[in-house]
Amino acid sequence: MWQTLRRDAAPSSLLAAVLALLVGYSGPFLIIVHAAQSAGLDAAQLGSWVWAVSIGSGVAGAWLSWRWKAPVIASWSTPGAALLLTALPGTPYPEAVGAFVAAAAIVALVGASGLFDRLMALFPPALAAALLGGILFRFVGETVAEAGRELALVLPMAALFFVGRRFFPRWALLAALALGVALCVAQGRIHAPAAGALSGIAGPVLTMPAWSWTAFVNLALPLALLALTSQFLPGMAVLRASGYDLPARSPVTALGVASLLTAPFGGHGVTLAAIIAAICTGPEAHADRNRRYVAGLFCGLLYIGLGLAGGALAALVLLLPQALVVAAAGLALFGTLASSLGAALADVEHREAALLTFVVAASGISIAGLGAPLWAMLAGGLLCRLLSPARPAPKQAVETVGR
Repeated sequence: MWQTLRRDAAPSSLLAAVLALLVGYSGPFLIIVHAAQSAGLDAAQLGSWVWAVSIGSGVAGAWLSWRWKAPVIASWSTPGAALLLTALPGTPYPEAVGAFVAAAAIVALVGASGLFDRLMALFPPALAAALLGGILFRFVGETVAEAGRELALVLPMAALFFVGRRFFPRWALLAALALGVALCVAQGRIHAPAAGALSGIAGPVLTMPAWSWTAFVNLALPLALLALTSQFLPGMAVLRASGYDLPARSPVTALGVASLLTAPFGGHGVTLAAIIAAICTGPEAHADRNRRYVAGLFCGLLYIGLGLAGGALAALVLLLPQALVVAAAGLALFGTLASSLGAALADVEHREAALLTFVVAASGISIAGLGAPLWAMLAGGLLCRLLSPARPAPKQAVETVGR
């Protein structure tokens, strides 16, 4: 095992894992803090929440990456955390924990039953690539928007990155990130956090789940639906579009079980990552696709480290300006976006359906509380079925049925 890791590991894999973690902790971490504050949770409960989602994501992601030799990146459900901003304040905390348990059980059962695999089998690879492209397009576009606000920071980073792609491609992203950090230090934009800002965020706190039909309807069902449609679908699309054909049953079931185990400690759900996963599945993580799984292992270990630190290291992540994180992540995803668009439009038979999938996914539309990835998959899948001519059954199959 260790010889294999030494052979396959590369600095670019570690950098990709660090960037994925930066993106995962910069914005979504603040959503969790905001939701906990809105619900009146104390520092110990918030620390347990961070511990649960970090340890669950790290252990499950590292195991899946090693098991399938693919960069499987797990993370907490960001749409789920956003849902809790409004739903958690009016729900007693033990009932909310009960809803977390119920949502995790639903996800695990859907994965174990094989329903998710059958759904993915109906989704052509071109549409999966288009779905990934649409998800990444808005995120990469944020780099351009950020350049308009932070031109002195983003423009030098982008210029060095693209020059590096020409002359030192394996180190282009690292050079751009180092330049961004140097510019932020020179501008005095990296400051130490206030003393005691995250004091009390330490370890796990067990809360006995309480059952409530109200919490089940308002929390458990929406959490499970958001996890399956807004996290697992695009997460599997990222893996499939990058050439990793692992069965969806494995990660959906494993992460459902991980969520079930961490729910009593405040974890609202561990799911497949999509955008941050694309940082580790693309060529920036490693030139050899078969060795990019190491980025998944690194990411899992970093998650575990942050979880064991009880939030203290998370404060270090928050030291970096948001513009720096957005710019670095956007540059890291640039090559993956290009590959996804190329794969989506190369399939002539499914080109129009792939284009529709891309447009809907890139729109960010939300209908009835369901996000753009689900509607993109439905729209592209329906158009694919409509435009694909019905093929007659093979003669041998017809004769077999006749007999």
